[in-house]
Amino acid sequence: MFQLTPTVRTLLIINVLVFFLQSQFGAQVNVLGALYPFGSVYFQPWQFVTYMFMHGGFGHLFSNMLGLVFIGASLENVWGPKRFLTYWMICGIGAGVLYQGVRTYELHQMNSARIAFQEEPSGVALMDFYRTYYPGYEQQALSMANTLQRDPTNTSLINAANESLTAACDLALNSPSAGMLGASGALFGVLFAFGFLFPHEKLIIFPLPIPIKAWLFVALYTAYELYKGIHPVPGDNVAHFAHLGGMLIGFIVLKIWQRNGTHYG
Repeated sequence: MFQLTPTVRTLLIINVLVFFLQSQFGAQVNVLGALYPFGSVYFQPWQFVTYMFMHGGFGHLFSNMLGLVFIGASLENVWGPKRFLTYWMICGIGAGVLYQGVRTYELHQMNSARIAFQEEPSGVALMDFYRTYYPGYEQQALSMANTLQRDPTNTSLINAANESLTAACDLALNSPSAGMLGASGALFGVLFAFGFLFPHEKLIIFPLPIPIKAWLFVALYTAYELYKGIHPVPGDNVAHFAHLGGMLIGFIVLKIWQRNGTHYG
């Protein structure tokens, strides 16, 4: 019979309580606890820990806690509470650090594209910026880009375009919604550990109609996250590289424990 293990229970309660605070105080809680990019007016060092106890909605919370309960409990039964909590925290913090590195690179590239437009303004460069960094808004920029392409020396139009790109870069860095949150990084580390320790255990994953071995599920999920991270689509606000970061950190931790003969705690 399934039993809720002590550390899993504690993590579940903390995440639910924090979500309740988010529902009551909204942005006031989010700007304190979500993980904001380096250089953001909202960034604080403690966010590498607090972000993993916050969620963007009930569905986000439910899916992460469901994974924690059904997969995390299996690992806690093997490792014990202390080692499981250590692994969970390392994966979550490590995922945040790696995601922060990727996000810093992305914002640097975005700002470089803005500077490149300032130096050589053109309708093509304007559309390339929006197509790459704000694909959901490229239709809104199309009229300005077409006009600029026809009249490339129009100073007022160039100034307006520069202001638009500057605002877009600032929004990516300093918007209250620019923070990353969720237990997914830690959870993906746990998922990787389950596939690592119990590779031939069969999982039934909705909506797949047949059981799938844990190692294969983890491999397919990793490939999916990598593809989605490299090929983002408009409206996708999932931190795919945080998921991959949790898996990578989990792999490193497991190999260290295995080498030291403490793999099973």
